[in-house]
Amino acid sequence: MPELDAVKSTLFIPMLGRIYASEHFQNILHDEKALALKGALPKDMAEKGSQSQYTLLAFSASRSANMDRFIQDFLRRKPDGVIAELGCGLETTYYRNDNGHTCWYAVDLPDVMEYRKTLLPEPERQAYFAGDAFSDTWIKRIRADAPDAPMLVIAGGLLHYFEEEKVLAFLRTLQSLGNAEVAFDSVSKMGMEMTRKKYMKQMGHADAGMFFYVDSAAELSRKISSDACAFEEPFYRHIDKTGLRLSTKLSMGVSDWFCMVKMVHVKANAGIAPAKG
Repeated sequence: MPELDAVKSTLFIPMLGRIYASEHFQNILHDEKALALKGALPKDMAEKGSQSQYTLLAFSASRSANMDRFIQDFLRRKPDGVIAELGCGLETTYYRNDNGHTCWYAVDLPDVMEYRKTLLPEPERQAYFAGDAFSDTWIKRIRADAPDAPMLVIAGGLLHYFEEEKVLAFLRTLQSLGNAEVAFDSVSKMGMEMTRKKYMKQMGHADAGMFFYVDSAAELSRKISSDACAFEEPFYRHIDKTGLRLSTKLSMGVSDWFCMVKMVHVKANAGIAPAKG
């Protein structure tokens, strides 16, 4: 397996969380592909170690459930659209949401994509692209394949690892396409500090820096461009909490109350309502 640095090694964390949810909380997420891959993960990665129920569910299963909702809403509105998943890591989004005809694109760094292929060979309608998520090379590839197709770009667990100006420049590029939407998870400044000090350390990745945060969707819209429209929603609003430990429910409730973690949806105009549950 290629050696991965601190940021890229976080791709294993979501896999563990999706497996945990699929085994114990299918009301939150059921991921058959993740379950099938459990035995293929390195032994040390398969150990939950010091992770709490909250970290296992928050940094993977809940995010995946939220992303699935955005994807399904997009495909209902734009059945001829395409989906690009940035920082795909070992995500199994395609297998949970493929509708039998949509074209998908998965983007990640070359060594990550090389490892992904050993566990998740390129499927029929998902093209793998090894490269920088912030370059426009993958955009040109999609536009060559589908020049006029509406596009949903999803970036789960990715953008907060980069500086604000880099993220804003990227969002401006996508916004300029006109028919592209972006869905990603983010943290507030308070949420970022909490994640840095407590949760990243708990998961053994305290050295993976976090930089980008969203305190206000309205402020983010202004920073992108005058005609950008961003919506935000509390991260756990649509998560079924039945059967969770009280400590997990409390952590989710506090997070939502103070908007420490959120889903963000950015579009080129205000004519579309945010995704519904």
